[in-house]
Amino acid sequence: MGTLHRSGFLKKSNDIARVIITTIMGMVLGYFMGVSFPSVSLSKINLPSSLVPSVDVAFNDDLPTVTRTYPEDRVLNDTPPTPKIYVPTNPRGAESLPPGLIVSESDFYLRRLWGDPREDLRKTPKYLVTFTVGIDQKNHIDAAVKKFSEDFQILLFHYDGRTSEWEQLEWSQRAIHISGRKQTKWWYAKRFLHPDVVVPYDYIFIWDEDLGVEHFNAEKYIQLVKKHGLEISQPALEPKSGFTWLMTKKKDNREVHKDTEERPGWCSDPYLPPCAGFVEIMAPVFSREAWRCVWYLIQNDLIHGWGLDFALRRCVEPAHEKIGVVDAQSILHQVIPSLGSQGEGGDGRPAWQGVRERCKTEWQLFQDRLATADKAYFTQL
Repeated sequence: MGTLHRSGFLKKSNDIARVIITTIMGMVLGYFMGVSFPSVSLSKINLPSSLVPSVDVAFNDDLPTVTRTYPEDRVLNDTPPTPKIYVPTNPRGAESLPPGLIVSESDFYLRRLWGDPREDLRKTPKYLVTFTVGIDQKNHIDAAVKKFSEDFQILLFHYDGRTSEWEQLEWSQRAIHISGRKQTKWWYAKRFLHPDVVVPYDYIFIWDEDLGVEHFNAEKYIQLVKKHGLEISQPALEPKSGFTWLMTKKKDNREVHKDTEERPGWCSDPYLPPCAGFVEIMAPVFSREAWRCVWYLIQNDLIHGWGLDFALRRCVEPAHEKIGVVDAQSILHQVIPSLGSQGEGGDGRPAWQGVRERCKTEWQLFQDRLATADKAYFTQL
C-alpha cells in the first residue's frame, strides 16, 4: 500500500513540473519572437471604412448620444503627405496655408446648429446698426430698432451687463448682444467691428442710445446717402436737440448739407471742421470703405472718441464733398447722461464729472498724438 501511494505522488509532481516548464518555455519563445519582428503602428494600418469605429460624444445624461462618423470614402490618415507650403502674400500667420483655403473676412450672420451650412442664410442683411445700451433706455432702443427693416443687422453693446432683460422684445432674438461693463461704443467698435468682420455691410451705423427717431426712415436715409455720395454722414439734429455744432443742426428745405457757417472764429478754413468735412460722434454712419480707414484711426485706449470727429476727414477725399448731414431724415438728441452715471467722481464729485474730465483728457491726448504722427511723417520725407 505504501509503494502505490508514493508512486502516485511522484506522478502528480512530474505533471506539475511539466506544466511549469512548458509555461516558462512559452514565455521565453514569445519574448524572442517579439523582439525579432519590427514594430507595427496601428495608426499606419489602412482599415476598410466599415471597420473604422464611430466616435460617440454624449453631451449630457438627458440628451441622446450624438454619433460622428467619417465619410465613406475617407479613412483616417489616408491622406498623402502634403508638400511644404509658404505663401508670403497670405495674411500674417497663415503663410503655411494654401491661399484657396484662407477665409480672411467674417460677418454677424446668425447660423443654425443643424442642416447644410450652405442653406443657413435665408436673408443676408445689407447694413449694420449698432447701439451701445443700458437697460434704462430699453424703450428708446425698442422704438429706434423698429425703424430698421430686416435689411439691417442689429448689434447691441451692453455697458451694464444686463442682456437677458432684452429677451422679451421680439426683435432681440435676431440681434447680436455683446456685453462689457462700463465701456463706451468706441471701446466696443475697436474690438468687435474690425473692417474684415463688417465687410459684408454697405453701411455701418454707430449710434448712441438716447436718440429720438420719430421722423427718421432708415431706407430713405440710405437712398439719400447714396444719391449725394456721402461716405460719412449723420441724420440732422432737430431744433429741440441738445447740440454743440451748427453743422449738425437741421436745415429746412434741404435733402443734405455739407457745410455751414459757424460762430465767428470757429473755422480757420470753410472747408475744414467744424464748418465742413464734419459730423459728430453721437450718430455717425460710415460706408464700408470709409470705416476701413476710421477703424485704424480709433485709438485703443482713448475710449470716449472725443476729437475723432475732427479727424474723420482724413479718411475720405475730398472730405467737404463726401462728409455731410442728411436734413431730410432727422433725429432728436435727448442728451440722457446714462453712461456718465457709470463713472466714479471721487473726492465728493458726482460720477458724471469724472467721466467728463476723462473725455477732455482724451481729446488733448488725441490731438497730441495726431500732431506728433504728422510731424514724424513729414520729417522723414
